[in-house]
Amino acid sequence: MTEVGLFERAEHAAAFVRSAIDPFPRIAVVLGSGLGPLADRLDQRIVVPYEQIPFFPRTTVAGHFGNLIAGQLGDVRVAFLQGRFHYYEGHDLDAVTFPMRVLQRLGVSTLILTAATGGINLSLAPGTLVCLTDHLNLIGYNPLRGPNDDRLGVRFADMTDVYSPRLRALAYEEAERLNINLLAGVYACMPGPSYETPAEIRMLRTLGADVVGMSTVPEALVARHAGMDVLAFAVVANAAAGVLGTPITHEEVLQAGREAAPQLGSLIERVVMRVGQEPAA
Repeated sequence: MTEVGLFERAEHAAAFVRSAIDPFPRIAVVLGSGLGPLADRLDQRIVVPYEQIPFFPRTTVAGHFGNLIAGQLGDVRVAFLQGRFHYYEGHDLDAVTFPMRVLQRLGVSTLILTAATGGINLSLAPGTLVCLTDHLNLIGYNPLRGPNDDRLGVRFADMTDVYSPRLRALAYEEAERLNINLLAGVYACMPGPSYETPAEIRMLRTLGADVVGMSTVPEALVARHAGMDVLAFAVVANAAAGVLGTPITHEEVLQAGREAAPQLGSLIERVVMRVGQEPAA
């Protein structure tokens, strides 16, 4: 039996989504741990459970509801991915990033990523919002490894600006209007699922990382390969291991996400409104 290729799987999944949501928004937002309720801001919601979408993996992590939701933020249509997939769940990176390929086939041009993270930089208190400027991919693999399908992107994708300077500037403008202290930072992506050791956090600080997590980077790499403009926000959910000398729990991460959701939701809403007013490319 011939294996179905990535492009064909993404096309098939996109056709299914399009049968429920047409036209599909050109802006999409991925919601990380504890941030699923941000989708409640949408009006005229259309909900497609992940389990119904062909070839989509299944999310197994608390705080990731597993729905693709499209609706209105004011006059702008946007899609929310309510939950994501992780390398530590046992998925390969093709599966982790498959939703990005489906969004590409659906015509998404702007992707906003969110994640709950540990704070490495000593100035980042829990609850701080960070706009990512760059990342360190320390998972050990690149999701673009393997045969390249030119229909999905070029073989050697440039990653000079993974996170769009234009979108970052727009985010800072809107954060200032909302009186939100939005800081800049570098995200270190670790494979998980265990939290990092104090020695690993010291290493990451030496390497220039400000926050640490177990997601976001594979999605960003594939989205840029796909030609999307990427913006990413990290919520500092807790001080990273060894910073305060206290244990870290997943419930702490979820709670921090819930507490930060109102501010982050307002910021994302303003950014989406600004992007939605721009002429389509």
